[in-house]
Amino acid sequence: MERLSVFKALGDNTRYAIYLELARSPVPLSTADIADTLDLHPNTVRPHLERMRDVGLLDVDVDGRGTVGRPQHRYSLAADAPSVGLEPSAFRLLARLLAASAASAGVGPETVAAIGRQHGRSSAANRQAGAGCVSALMAELAELGFDPAAAEDGAATSIAFTHCPFRELAEVFPELVCNLHRGIVEGFVEQAGGARVLEFATLVDRDPCRVELSSR
Repeated sequence: MERLSVFKALGDNTRYAIYLELARSPVPLSTADIADTLDLHPNTVRPHLERMRDVGLLDVDVDGRGTVGRPQHRYSLAADAPSVGLEPSAFRLLARLLAASAASAGVGPETVAAIGRQHGRSSAANRQAGAGCVSALMAELAELGFDPAAAEDGAATSIAFTHCPFRELAEVFPELVCNLHRGIVEGFVEQAGGARVLEFATLVDRDPCRVELSSR
């Protein structure tokens, strides 16, 4: 694959955003799926998909089952697409195997939560000083790919995780993955100070998942 063509294809902001959505998705996406997520018209998305397909970044499946009119095209990252740091398929495999190993070994939710707290405290300590706890936590969750959305109600703040980068694993191993995430948030808030975790609701409780914080 010609690297210059790849870099030119991803040099456009819209194409980069589309590629990022496809890299994050565990399943192929249609033009309409991508258009809805990015709030774009399908006619805007379609030529960008074709451009990335032309340079070898994307594969397309044609699905005409149960549809009327044109078959639906679903796009995914090509198996031989060069890595640009967005499609860690090997890490996803490793995560699945490690989660399966932990489940088989009987690792409990509080054990993984404790590991998460260590990471959360470390992440909070590395954040630039001066930001409030909620703002710092929102920035951390955004970097992890949770697309957080905050809503305040008096002295309490609810942060919803509108996208879960761990969802594929969380649906299979909810006790491990969701409590690991809980631990990360609890450790971060503990280290950052200025707030405390009142409740952490996982996908078992509701969708989207969320954390409730109150000011100290």
